Amino acid sequence: MLKRKIEEEITQSLSVPSNKILLVDGARQIGKTYIIRHVGKKLFPNYVEINLQADSTGSRLFANVRSVIDFYTMLGTFAGNKLRKKENTLVFLDEIQTYPVFLTLLKFLKDDDRYTYICSGSLLGVTLLQTPSIPIGSIETLQMYPLDFEEFLWANGFNEETISFVRDKFLAQQSLDDSLHQRMMTLFREYLLTGGLPDAINSYLSERNIMKLRRIQTEIHRYYGADASRYDAEHKLKIQNVFQMIPSNLENKKKRIVVKDIENKAGKQFSDYQDEFDYLISSGIALEVKAISNPRFPLVESARKNFLKLYLNDVGLLTNILYKTNILPILEDTPSINLGSVYESVVAQELKAHGHNLFYYDNKHHGEVDFLIDDYDNLSVLPIEVKSGKDYKIHVALTHFTQTPDYHINKGIVLSNGQKWETKGTIIYIPVYFVMFL
Repeated sequence: MLKRKIEEEITQSLSVPSNKILLVDGARQIGKTYIIRHVGKKLFPNYVEINLQADSTGSRLFANVRSVIDFYTMLGTFAGNKLRKKENTLVFLDEIQTYPVFLTLLKFLKDDDRYTYICSGSLLGVTLLQTPSIPIGSIETLQMYPLDFEEFLWANGFNEETISFVRDKFLAQQSLDDSLHQRMMTLFREYLLTGGLPDAINSYLSERNIMKLRRIQTEIHRYYGADASRYDAEHKLKIQNVFQMIPSNLENKKKRIVVKDIENKAGKQFSDYQDEFDYLISSGIALEVKAISNPRFPLVESARKNFLKLYLNDVGLLTNILYKTNILPILEDTPSINLGSVYESVVAQELKAHGHNLFYYDNKHHGEVDFLIDDYDNLSVLPIEVKSGKDYKIHVALTHFTQTPDYHINKGIVLSNGQKWETKGTIIYIPVYFVMFL
């Protein structure tokens, strides 16, 4: 079983009395059902799991539920022999977005408080936007992502003692020795191949079969694109167009969305595709990075709406699209291959998993800085530049950014393949794997 950080949060939520129902949100295929089932069966002798998506294409037992009484009637039909008391009975409503009325019904189920409940969904961000009566105050939403790099290290046998040693080195601003650095870089490059989707990682670790790994990733990528089918034909096509454009956009110098390319129509504006962007971002299959030209803390107050970058939610999906089964450019760091978009993608994935809202610096005179995040300790902005090559100390835009008095920047970070932790002026150079501690 893959160890996940979210297990502790789910366990705590289900172990402590609460006036809210936990709702685990996230893209498909990231392990939500598995981890909830694992915790639920461990904590509750009476565990009831209802997959509402399966119900919608099968018996449709819950399709016409509109009230608490309706729900209890169908629940008794489904699992009457497992239902006891609130303290020992957990009801898990999986894929709750299938029947949006259930999101409203949660408030009344909680008020009645007959059993303990937990829910999960894959398009909750989209569904909640379309739900007329959101049960504010009755649900607690927990966002879940693919495995981050630290969780990938756990899967590869790193224990807490080793992780703590690496973390202590980070906190002390010290480099790892040669052998441990090489081991970390080897695993980091493997993570670029597998990404953080559980099926892909489990397959790779058990069989080391790159063909099978890529088939799994291809199927999941296709599955994500097909999710747009819940919309009408016009929206579906535009959503799929934007989704399919993400890898090629990341290979461009600017990397941001060019709206005229979505339908090959001149005169289109960013606002014409707001629904499509919202769908991809809210569903969790794309990560948004908003432009900032005049940074101020907090960054959300300075974001520009019309200059948007989108990254895939999983770096393994990207390396599959770009390189298929040719793994040498990644594992051997082929000099002729620019892995810039791949490194940026994994950093975006990692920062987002750690709860950061993502922004980038865009200045037509001084260029771009890959990422900006809020530095809450210093009430400032932390710029991050990501470098995949050996010239990682060349960064004109970052240098200008950190030296602009009006921005009040304490430091800037460059993530690279380099082994040494170095500080030169306001710029800190650190190995890319240390991103797991930012």
